[in-house]
Amino acid sequence: MTRWTRALTRCFALLGISWPDAVVQRWCKAAEQGDADAQFNLGAAYREGDGVPKDAAEAVRWYRLAAEQGHAGAQGSLGVAYQNGEGVPRDPAEAVRWTRKAVEQGDANAQYNLGVAYDNGDGVPKEAAEAVRWYRLAAEQRHAGAQDSLGVAYHDGEGVPRDPVEAVRWTRKAVEQGDANAQNNLGLACTKGEGIPRDASGAVRWFRMAAEQGHANAQYNLGVAYDKGEGVPQDPAEAARWYRMAAEQGHASAQYNLGNAYRYGKGVPQDPAEAARRWRKAAERGHASAQGNLGLAYHNGEGVPKDLAQAVRWSRLAAEQGNAIAQSNLGLAYLNGEGVPKDPTEAAKWWHKAAEQSLPEALQALGDAYAKGVGVKRDREAAAGWYYRAGLGCATHGQRDKALACVERIRELQTASSGRLADELAAAVSGSSSRQTRPN
Repeated sequence: MTRWTRALTRCFALLGISWPDAVVQRWCKAAEQGDADAQFNLGAAYREGDGVPKDAAEAVRWYRLAAEQGHAGAQGSLGVAYQNGEGVPRDPAEAVRWTRKAVEQGDANAQYNLGVAYDNGDGVPKEAAEAVRWYRLAAEQRHAGAQDSLGVAYHDGEGVPRDPVEAVRWTRKAVEQGDANAQNNLGLACTKGEGIPRDASGAVRWFRMAAEQGHANAQYNLGVAYDKGEGVPQDPAEAARWYRMAAEQGHASAQYNLGNAYRYGKGVPQDPAEAARRWRKAAERGHASAQGNLGLAYHNGEGVPKDLAQAVRWSRLAAEQGNAIAQSNLGLAYLNGEGVPKDPTEAAKWWHKAAEQSLPEALQALGDAYAKGVGVKRDREAAAGWYYRAGLGCATHGQRDKALACVERIRELQTASSGRLADELAAAVSGSSSRQTRPN
């Protein structure tokens, strides 16, 4: 479409109306007479179902006719059709071929799409520097998506040296055009203080602008802000409202957080069944923490019928993604033979994996295992070391009673080092407690 046609299309969309029949009829007549602009406009109408029935194959037919006459917009749109498999079988190489034809005419959309192809290695070799080259050319023509992508490249240091300040500069250019993705990215920059002073309230402002455009990540980020009270007064109900909006778009982390809200009754009525339902939606999208929570729900029969085999299934999926809590829980399942055959050696294996992430529960479980020789060779010195690390972890997390229990377990071992380790841990616990209770 021409710039004028695109502007009118946006206006009609805002009004909830389609192109007038008379306009579409004129396009049809002109297109049949070989007018490339009309062929392109008619292709776009069929693609969107605007004034004509939605028909991807018919859109491609008209795009191709215009593209073969050298129409840059049609060439780019035909590339998109091949890229997405809309009206034609998906063919990334053919997508790039048509995109390059439009690029040769300086089409900004095509330059951006070629950058995306190099970014993803789709139809061309993956090459970050080449992606940046095409993003820059499109960005210099004020293509908002390219400006935002160039900002992301500078933020991540992909294809260019990492430069958070330059990242923000390009992101702002896209923000000035109302680009929702850029607004969300600028909010993240404000949150982290990357390339811009840290500004929680500013972050909320940008998240809100993007969220109100329906941007799922921004809706989630705005939910987190209300959840934590960062940049806005803490408001669990408002957090849940924004999580729900993002969740309805399939945002896995929003589903997970909404599940937690239902589990604990934060901003919504407490509802274990709804919590499990939300966790399942996130878990099915590969969210490790949701998989772990769903495993626990099945283990405890909270919100779902108790089912130890299902508990192990979901815990394993989370554990294999490196979720430390799930790894520890999977170890307990093997220790007790819950949902799996009893296997202390396998239990110790999973506890070691969780211990690599310093999870206190796994560290203590390993202390018990080495103290008793369960799943590992009995080694009281090693047990003392694991209890010591577990106690430090508990003290760090404010779990004083659990930390002191580790002190006692170390003393009970009566090894050459246990007295010293117990005293050191007791002192550390005492110091941690003093720091927590010291007045301002």
